[in-house]
Amino acid sequence: MPKLTPKIILEGTRLTHKTDLAFALNEHPRIVGPRKYQYHSPLISGEWCAFTNFPWGRGLINFDLQEEQQAMETYHTWLRLFELQRYYSWIIDRFHISTMMHQRKYCGRNYDLRWVEERLLPLGFHIVFCHRSRESFEKAKRKRLKVSGNPKQYDNLNIFFEEQEILFELVEKSILPKLYLDVSSDNVKLLTDSVADWMEQTDGLYSKS
Repeated sequence: MPKLTPKIILEGTRLTHKTDLAFALNEHPRIVGPRKYQYHSPLISGEWCAFTNFPWGRGLINFDLQEEQQAMETYHTWLRLFELQRYYSWIIDRFHISTMMHQRKYCGRNYDLRWVEERLLPLGFHIVFCHRSRESFEKAKRKRLKVSGNPKQYDNLNIFFEEQEILFELVEKSILPKLYLDVSSDNVKLLTDSVADWMEQTDGLYSKS
């Protein structure tokens, strides 16, 4: 069979199953092929707080102004890595769309990261925008509070509504193929199957050249 090389960016506010989907997609036989044993497959996140040496710190999404150059260099580094290893699968849990949303909403800075997408596009990257209905957030919150190490971040659900609206706007402007995935059902298996269907329909599972 042809070599599977899907490249998927999962975007969305918190409580939208991005990380659940990332792990599930990374083991889905129609995304990465059938597996008889576990092996390495790249799953990365722009949400890693790698710029500071303390928990819940700053990183590629929520960097401070003095870290702007570091953030942009990090994007260039990731992009170059993708380009050098284009014939492999990459699953990303939040990336440039989340950066633009966070910096705009919380820092008042508008970053145009179209140049990121212009390098992602020829590599075959697709965006899956995970969103949910407003009324379904409360149920998702109650479930998350059972396991969260930082429960205070879920005190005000209005923040998530606002983030989701901005993300909708930014995803709409994206030049990458995009899927609007309503995760309100909380059925991760069905949702991953939907992503697999879409990736097949858009020829997103294999490299073009």
